[in-house]
Amino acid sequence: MRHKFVAQRGDSVLLLIDIQQAMLKAVRQWEQTVHRINQLIQSANLLGIPILVTEQYKKGLGGTSEKIAGKLKDTICFQKEHFSACLEDDFLELVRQFGRHQIVIAGMETHVCVLQTGLDLIGAGYRLHLVKNAVTSRFKEDWETAVGLFRDAGAVITTAEIVIFQWTCRSNTDEFRKILPIVK
Repeated sequence: MRHKFVAQRGDSVLLLIDIQQAMLKAVRQWEQTVHRINQLIQSANLLGIPILVTEQYKKGLGGTSEKIAGKLKDTICFQKEHFSACLEDDFLELVRQFGRHQIVIAGMETHVCVLQTGLDLIGAGYRLHLVKNAVTSRFKEDWETAVGLFRDAGAVITTAEIVIFQWTCRSNTDEFRKILPIVK
């Protein structure tokens, strides 16, 4: 039995929160954040991990950034207006349909939509893995406070590379050799 802090591919969903073009202009270190998100997307695609994307008020903020949209395959995109996706009709039911208990979460902004959705997912009984180098906010203080709140709420605080190697689980396989260029 693996420790509950290990992200397991057969029990994980990658949840990407509001990585929209208008948001990129507002947040700090967006280039590094998008790079880490792309690593997660490519790895999830390769390892068969479902990806769920949310978009906050698409009419005003635009769709998912082109910097990641091209890498998304067979992805469900959920439209929302509440900061917490869990407050939208059908969101939790959609998450339940995956039949998985670990949510690996990344996106924007850490202290608003990511935090509220993540806390509500924890409240709904999911084990949440916050990928701290794949979330960002406009201000460092807000990002730090949100990461602390996630930790206090029982989330696993992790990084993209940790999650990717936990999902991969083993070296000396064809799968591992395909993952290596993603993390380098």
